[in-house]
Amino acid sequence: MRLRIAAAPFAAMALAGSLSACADMGGIATTLPSSGTNAEAASYGDYMSARLAATQHDLSDASKLYRESLSDNPGDPDILDHAFLYTAANGDVEAAARLATRVVAKEADNRAARLSLAVAAFKHADYAGARTQIAQSGKGPFTELTLSLLDAWAAAGQGDTKTALADLKLVPAQGGTDILAAYQRALLLDLAGQNTDADAAYREALTGGSSPRTVDAYGRFLERTGRTEDARKLYTKLASEVAVAPIVAAGLARLDAGTKPERLVPTAADGAAEALFGIAASLTDETSADIAILYLRLSLYLAPHLDLAKIVLADRFEALDKYDDAIEIYRSVDSDSPYKMAASVQIAIDETHLDRNDVAVADLKAIAAAQPGEISTWTALGDAYRSAEKWPEAEDAYDHAVKLLNPVTNKDWPLFYARAVAEERSHHWDLAEADLQHALKLSPDQAQVLNYLGYSWVDQGRNLTQALAMLEKARSLSPFDGYVVDSVGWAYYRLGRYADAAKTLENAVLLVPGDSTINEHLGDAYWKVGRKLDAHFQWSHALAFGPEADEKSKLEEKLKHGLDVAATSS
Repeated sequence: MRLRIAAAPFAAMALAGSLSACADMGGIATTLPSSGTNAEAASYGDYMSARLAATQHDLSDASKLYRESLSDNPGDPDILDHAFLYTAANGDVEAAARLATRVVAKEADNRAARLSLAVAAFKHADYAGARTQIAQSGKGPFTELTLSLLDAWAAAGQGDTKTALADLKLVPAQGGTDILAAYQRALLLDLAGQNTDADAAYREALTGGSSPRTVDAYGRFLERTGRTEDARKLYTKLASEVAVAPIVAAGLARLDAGTKPERLVPTAADGAAEALFGIAASLTDETSADIAILYLRLSLYLAPHLDLAKIVLADRFEALDKYDDAIEIYRSVDSDSPYKMAASVQIAIDETHLDRNDVAVADLKAIAAAQPGEISTWTALGDAYRSAEKWPEAEDAYDHAVKLLNPVTNKDWPLFYARAVAEERSHHWDLAEADLQHALKLSPDQAQVLNYLGYSWVDQGRNLTQALAMLEKARSLSPFDGYVVDSVGWAYYRLGRYADAAKTLENAVLLVPGDSTINEHLGDAYWKVGRKLDAHFQWSHALAFGPEADEKSKLEEKLKHGLDVAATSS
């Protein structure tokens, strides 16, 4: 059976436009260094290498090479800008701040440079200096949100809570939200010791959803102020939510041990880090990845133990396919962090992306042995085995994960689908069919599940009418998925609707050119409608596209004898 399955792992975890005005880390519009002399040629080489590294998101090399180019071209403002930006994005904020001083000497209101200088001032508890830098920054539709948040925390660092709260009132009007403003206000009031107002602000922030940082901050607040029963109720209520599970576990452990935590944000610098992290976490589209990385680096400079920022930073590197960089960041998560286990699992997932499946499997087996009750570990192990096409082992790992589901929810459909794939490839069709049907019961509109079950039935010659209905639904959900369109065409073929099959399979070939199976299907349909030359043409293409060995022999028979003698392929 020739079923196509998605390559993406089943275990992978979960404001941009105007921010790009803050710092463009893309191409450079500048006068190229001359390549006339040997020294100039070397400088030109550094410059071009820096640009190449930048386009490949190799931040370490880009930072190093832009600074080397800058040393040969100290007066070039564009090279200076990029040397500064990539140095900051690479995490060397102290060096970036020194470069930022040179940037603002040439462009006094440069937003990214003033931001970095303000952050450096926060680091050294120079809150007046931070406010000075903020005041001198250029303004923009989104930049003012960042500046308002940072000015609020700088004012808080000076003990001026009134000004800080006034700054936060501007947040919704500057592109933020009431929830963001409420959360920042709660942190600020908590730090100022205004517990009644802080409690109200925390509760307002929680109306926007139980984000890990809000839950952690409020839970700590309740524990620290002696409201242990309220804290326990909060954690217990959220115990089933995966996103906050590490926070809940850590909070309940503290309550059981009778220990009190410190504030989530114990200083104004930590508050500024929290603000930068919150903005970066909202930048989830690929075009904003560089800016998100810059903000996360600034946040971690101020709060090196902000492990959730490390998780998000690694995630941004994963989005750029920079898996080695992501692994390095995950490894930096503190050993006692509630996110350590999740980071370890993600390291293994990234190892599979780097074709280090054996390493990933060994790591995940060790994690599973140490913490056998973690669904994500068993799911990731199943994914690793699936990537290596070790289907029985994948099936066993997914079995462990499914057994830990309590209760089963609609969000669990990917796990049943994953197990079904492993079961089908392990020749346990009855089990696979049941899991596919269960996945559809949990989430009826999943095109890939509809396609897998529908195509399987067509391939087996079973439930053809029901299978076609499923596949038509899958096509309506994913009209540009050539594999789904192929499945619909093949269902038409099996039902004897050869003209419909040929027309549909022609569309499938256009959507997925170069697929041996789809071209073979189209050839079969052409033969049935009397287009025998076209059938031979498609079968020849299918043979050229590298079919599996058993399919290759079938194609060779079709090319010799057509479908009158050769068995119809499936």
